[in-house]
Amino acid sequence: MIGDTHASDTHIESHFTGTETVRDIVIGMADGLTVPFALAAGLSGAIDSTRIIITAGLAEIAAGSIAMGLGGYLAAKSDAEHYQSERNREETEVTERPEDEAAEVADVLTTYGMTADETTPVVDAMRKRPTAWVDFMMRFELGLEKPDPKRALLSALTIAGAYIAGGFIPLGPYILLPKASTALVASVAITLLALAIFGYVKGRFTGAPPARSAIQTVLIGGVAAGAAFLIARAIS
Repeated sequence: MIGDTHASDTHIESHFTGTETVRDIVIGMADGLTVPFALAAGLSGAIDSTRIIITAGLAEIAAGSIAMGLGGYLAAKSDAEHYQSERNREETEVTERPEDEAAEVADVLTTYGMTADETTPVVDAMRKRPTAWVDFMMRFELGLEKPDPKRALLSALTIAGAYIAGGFIPLGPYILLPKASTALVASVAITLLALAIFGYVKGRFTGAPPARSAIQTVLIGGVAAGAAFLIARAIS
């Protein structure tokens, strides 16, 4: 019974660890919902046939997803290169300037309330473990986490996929309805609903109040889509 009680009292922490993936989905989905919507809505004021709007919308989704995916890939690669550059610098400093680095470890620890006497054994232990020492400096001095080697490709695919998924939502009514003016009204309603659902789900994943996240997403996305629509309408 004692063993069972102990097992039932075991503390298991559950933390959300998909922040980067959620960020990529947010970036891709937000742009996918607003840009194709603005393009289709802007063209709706100039032509009444949905055929040209669909063609232009599909071309924009293809080009936009590629551009956004490439941007995500390059950003992730830049993060990885920056991390490696900083790590190489820290490894050099640990070897060539150990006293300065030891003082920096002590400074970091004191920010957590440790006294000088308490930091000494920690610093001495770090000196015996160069790799762990560099890991400590990267995380607690520079605030950098080692990136996933697959992060660049995953980021590109996630952003591009989210952009495509988002783009087909406002374009859907134009595919199903023959008249552009009717499709525009349906596109506005569906896009606002999609923004609300997207914001709610995002809030559930990130820990933010889902209702507030939904409202914020609708307001921000609606303003962005409205501004893009006015620009597209003015141009067309």
